[in-house]
Amino acid sequence: MDITEIIGDAIAYPLHNVKALVLYMLIGIIAGILGAGSLIAMIPQASNNHIIAAGGLGFIGILVIIIGALLISGYGLDIVKFGIERRDDAPGIDLVRQVSNAIKVLIVGLVYYIVPAVIAWLLLTLLGKGILTLIVVLVLYIVFAFAEFMAVCRLAKYDSLGAALSIGDAISDISEVGMLKVLITIIAVFVICLLVAFIFMVVYAYHNIIGGILLGILGVYATFFYNRAIGLLYSDVN
Repeated sequence: MDITEIIGDAIAYPLHNVKALVLYMLIGIIAGILGAGSLIAMIPQASNNHIIAAGGLGFIGILVIIIGALLISGYGLDIVKFGIERRDDAPGIDLVRQVSNAIKVLIVGLVYYIVPAVIAWLLLTLLGKGILTLIVVLVLYIVFAFAEFMAVCRLAKYDSLGAALSIGDAISDISEVGMLKVLITIIAVFVICLLVAFIFMVVYAYHNIIGGILLGILGVYATFFYNRAIGLLYSDVN
């Protein structure tokens, strides 16, 4: 698929699967409202030195947001898999599986950002902060960021952390898709997601409750869109 087909399909995909979209929007809205409400309610408690109450509200708010994020992120991995297979329907809803998915995605992200951080630290320690060293470190981070996209797709395709954490294979997948195609698709996806985030921030600044609802709606839509796009991008890999 070319880039315009990928972006067009990814934008339309959530609207073709309204049932799953609405369910996860409700999860996002509930998490957004309860999470934001608990965190906001924590402020007056803290200002009145009610430390235990403030801590409890803060814990509840963060916990609700984390649970909502795990469910949505885990479902997103299934969307990636369907994108790789170029299926137009929505994945089935399996909350236990999708929480497990989210934890695996988190592990993959940690590995793909810790490894270059360690290598960068070694290079800077041994070679100093010269221009050449900084360029090498920058290129290293870019390669690993692209590889992390491929690794998430490998996790979706093979349902295996081992396949996802095979850094060499993930980097090899970049060349198979095409570095330029990966770069342009990622930029297009992030520009659209940034526009969505900007809309949320503007509304949230005027009204917290409406902002929380909008966060749930636009956040889930962006998740469907983003994961569909990278799944379709990876569908070119044999």
